[in-house]
Amino acid sequence: MTRLYTRTGDAGETGLIGGRRVPKDDPRVEAYGTLDELNSAIGAARAFLGDAPPAVTRALEQVQHRLFALGAEIAAPDPAAAGVRPCTGDDVRALEHLIDAVQAELPPLRVFILPGGSPGGSLLHLARTVARRAERRVVALARAESLNPEVLRYLNRLSDLLFVLARAVNQAAGRPETPWDKDAG
Repeated sequence: MTRLYTRTGDAGETGLIGGRRVPKDDPRVEAYGTLDELNSAIGAARAFLGDAPPAVTRALEQVQHRLFALGAEIAAPDPAAAGVRPCTGDDVRALEHLIDAVQAELPPLRVFILPGGSPGGSLLHLARTVARRAERRVVALARAESLNPEVLRYLNRLSDLLFVLARAVNQAAGRPETPWDKDAG
């Protein structure tokens, strides 16, 4: 039996795809680690979607597959040499089409709304905030190292997709949106 633990990270370093060792708080590790966290947040949301339209759960599963690929792309200083399919404009456009299709079924939004609603909708709102943090981590990495710009575009669209999906899931569950009351609190 192969052990899960390797002990190679016990001193606070990890290996990138390609073999280079870096500290576990390296910006590259922070970026792909946050993508992993985002993938887990989406998985948790999927577990609570229950009655969501199958198209929503299929879309989220596809996003999870793409996030694994993005993580590998970030974890590989030379993605081409590592055999990783890079994020492309087609990936970004696919998200845009999905956002447009879902948004067309929703009432127009004219105010800020509080994150919440059904369990699945709430978790999609949470995943959206993790997507924004992942985007910030990738932006920080892109300032220090050359990265595929499509990764940033994809993450920017992904948070928008998670927002409209949260709204759609809440609407399907009959949970009204709570407008932000700027005078409360």
